Amino acid sequence: MQTIIDWIQEDALRMQAIKVVHSLKLPNGYLAAGFVRNLVWDRLHHKENATPLNDVDVIYFNENETDERAYLSYEAKLNALMPALNWQVRNQARMHTRNGDQPYQDILDAMGFWPEQETAVAVRLTDDGVLECVSSFGFESLFALKITPNPKRDITLFHQRIQSKNWLSYWPKLTVEKSFE
Repeated sequence: MQTIIDWIQEDALRMQAIKVVHSLKLPNGYLAAGFVRNLVWDRLHHKENATPLNDVDVIYFNENETDERAYLSYEAKLNALMPALNWQVRNQARMHTRNGDQPYQDILDAMGFWPEQETAVAVRLTDDGVLECVSSFGFESLFALKITPNPKRDITLFHQRIQSKNWLSYWPKLTVEKSFE
C-alpha cells in the first residue's frame, strides 16, 4: 500500500527502526502490528504527534532456526542500536506452538492468526532498498478505521485487547466490528 509507505518515509523514527532491523538480515524480517497500524490510525485521526509505541514488534520466519532463544540475541542487538524502543522479536515459524495452531507456512499465514485483522500488517526494507508493506487481510478495514476480530481466534481475547490497549480512547473514530459469535 503506497500510502502507508509514503507515511512511513515521512516518519524519521520509523525509518530509522526499519533500517536498524534491516541491518540484522533476519530471514523474512518485518516490523509489524502497532508499528504500522498505529501510524495509519494516527494519520487518519489527523494527530500532530505520533502515538507513542508501547513496543516495536519485529517478526521473521526461519523454520531452520535451532536456537529457541535466538530472538533474545536479536532483541539485544536492536536495544544496543536503538535503545529508545521496546523491541519484541519473534520467529513466526515457532509461534504456532505457543498458540496451539498447525505450523504456519510463512509470515502472511502467521499474521493471519493474530487477534485483530487490522494488526496483521507489516513493513520491511528489501535488499533493493524498497519499502514493502504486506497484510494478511488487506488494507481496506485498516483505512476504514475498523477493529475486526479474527474468526480464527477467541473473541474474548479480541475484546480484552481492545480494553487493555485503550484503542478507542487514543483513536475515537475507530469502530469495533461485530464478533463472529
